[in-house]
Amino acid sequence: MTTLTDRLDHVLGVKAAESLVDAFDMHTVEDLLRHYPLRYATQGQPLTEEAPEEGAHITVVGRVTKTEKRPMRQRRGNLLKVELDTGSNRPVEITFFNGDKVNYLVKQGVRAMMSGTVHYWRPDRWNLSHPSYLILPEVGESVENLTSVRGSGSLRGLAESAKGAEGVDVSFFEREYIPVYPATAKVQSWDVLACVRQVLDQLDPIDDPLPQELREERELMPVTDALRLIHLPEHKLDIERARERLRFDEALALQLVLAERRHDAEGRAAHSCPPRKDGIAKAFEHRLPFELTAGQQKVIAEISADLSRAHPMHRLLQGEVGSGKTIVALHAMLQVVDSGLQCALLAPTEVLAAQHYRSLRAMLGDLGTAGELGAAENATKVVLVTGSMSAGAKKAALLDAVTGEAGIVIGTHALIQDAVEFYDLGMVIVDEQHRFGVEQRDALRAKAKKGITPHLLVMTATPIPRTIAMTTLGDLETSTLTELPRGRSPITTKVVPAKMHPKWVDRAWERIREEVAAGRQAYVVCSRIGGDEEEGATGKGRKGKSAEEKEGPTTHAALDVYETLRAGELANLRVGLLHGRLPNDEKDRVMRSFNDGEIDVLVCTTVVEVGVDVPNATVMVILDADRFGVSQLHQLRGRVGRGKHAGLCLLITETSPMGGAMVRLEAVAGTLDGFELSVLDLRQRREGDVLGSAQSGTARSLRLLSLLDDLEVITAAQQLAREVVDSDPGLKKHPGLATMMHAAVDSERLEYLAKS
Repeated sequence: MTTLTDRLDHVLGVKAAESLVDAFDMHTVEDLLRHYPLRYATQGQPLTEEAPEEGAHITVVGRVTKTEKRPMRQRRGNLLKVELDTGSNRPVEITFFNGDKVNYLVKQGVRAMMSGTVHYWRPDRWNLSHPSYLILPEVGESVENLTSVRGSGSLRGLAESAKGAEGVDVSFFEREYIPVYPATAKVQSWDVLACVRQVLDQLDPIDDPLPQELREERELMPVTDALRLIHLPEHKLDIERARERLRFDEALALQLVLAERRHDAEGRAAHSCPPRKDGIAKAFEHRLPFELTAGQQKVIAEISADLSRAHPMHRLLQGEVGSGKTIVALHAMLQVVDSGLQCALLAPTEVLAAQHYRSLRAMLGDLGTAGELGAAENATKVVLVTGSMSAGAKKAALLDAVTGEAGIVIGTHALIQDAVEFYDLGMVIVDEQHRFGVEQRDALRAKAKKGITPHLLVMTATPIPRTIAMTTLGDLETSTLTELPRGRSPITTKVVPAKMHPKWVDRAWERIREEVAAGRQAYVVCSRIGGDEEEGATGKGRKGKSAEEKEGPTTHAALDVYETLRAGELANLRVGLLHGRLPNDEKDRVMRSFNDGEIDVLVCTTVVEVGVDVPNATVMVILDADRFGVSQLHQLRGRVGRGKHAGLCLLITETSPMGGAMVRLEAVAGTLDGFELSVLDLRQRREGDVLGSAQSGTARSLRLLSLLDDLEVITAAQQLAREVVDSDPGLKKHPGLATMMHAAVDSERLEYLAKS
């Protein structure tokens, strides 16, 4: 018999097991049985969604309603065009290239199953080209005397594998529900199904990790039944009940991991930093030239309470672009400085790090000039550490950090280097946390004194899907700023489809000229820099290729756009250029010139994505907007409308109006809510590997559980997990639950979680 921990090569044989390892990284029986069906076929119904993705490998079953042979244009022979009625609104269109060989089997009136790759030849019409197929008997027709398989490709192979002494057993295809699995071109759905059936035929009963009283309370079926019925259901209720049980198992496994981590974190030590009535934080509050919003005051109180505890804070500060996160973060830093400790502020770019340095010094005034003439009595020192600083300046800044002279140390990735040491690090703040990995944050936090874990505050306007996931799971405390401070103006966003309306692009340049004539400024953002030395670029500027050889759509490079605009549409305006390959002193000079109003229009790359604050800039044109992510677009448009005049962001794209990219751009144009855009990103990309380092959504630790749709299940599992872990840390009294938890997260992921 077979258990969940058995190796697949011992159960299925080496050849089948190796194909599953290569395609899905499956090694054990449990890995295979947790590869749940995507959907189920019912008699006469489609085995896929109405509009599958281009290139998807799908399987459909239905009745052939029309066939037509047509001569091939490029070579001899005939195509066979087939329409398959699957019970959906429109028949599936199928093309066979060897029409003369298949038309004697694939003919009008037969029932057939077909498996192939989706190709779109119009935005709303898709086709299966040369699929494998299997001719099925009619429902209820006797199959006892069927001695040959009528079909081709993998489906024929599957049916052949069911051939016994009495003929071919195609009775499985008469089931009411036929599972359809995630598949690849080499390992198709029916290959997975054959392996699953073989394993289930040999599987021993499984010891259920959930106590019987809990299963009865939540009306959950035993795990053995759930794993069988998710793959081979007899009725629709079987599918629903199996999913309900396995969904709860996923939620509980995740929450057990997080409850253990939470229990461990509460045992870690952090410096307690209670607020002082006579400290620098209070002095800063009294000097503010404006009143904090109610939201800012609330969030400051939440963070202050966290900092007062002797356990490390782990909080996300989410707020719209320009909502005043920097003021809140500065107040938190000053509360830590009041306790005699230091703070590190990690920024993703030198432009942003320098911006933070200047803005914090300006906000603090003489409270931030300790050691200088005219400094306030209780002042602290603010220093900047970046990779491009001169050796002398960097040495002085590092000396201030290691001696404790600097209470606030601002920097880029340079802060993570071994040469950077702190006297007593009490808090780490990460700005635009989606630009940093967990390992980078951990490397900075490790610079605290031995046995101490610094408080952690991460800031963002659009959390990445994994952050949303961790917040939903209750592992990351969240503060949200929803109000815009006084003085911020609204931003209007419009999508400009360049191919459909080229005159709208001309109007965009006119709009910039109008704003400049009114005394204001503009950005023009490009997706790449350009130049012959740029590798991997698409379109203009690709080294060694002529225009005819270039693949993919042409994109606009900043170097080309700069030259074109100042000689054409924006001639006679002061046009500047800013990108990442400029020397750092040149970047700083250009940014200062733009900030001082000496440049009318700044052509740039995403180097201005975060932190750049030029209140007089009112218009942003983003070229090739479909090449940017949701978060990038939201961050970029936050650079305009920062003063008393309303902002306008124009998203210019040449993408198809019917494509998914256009839907994404319209969604960005339709809301200024960063959290709503993050949820959109989450729905599109999924949660990512919630318990691991992958953030793209391509690696997923969740199979059935949706962090957006299953909040009730997640909340119930969280309550149970915390109760169990509080009474039994380490789960020594609950070995079944311990096994469930470790099945969800391997040792590498546990190490990752310990850092995050």
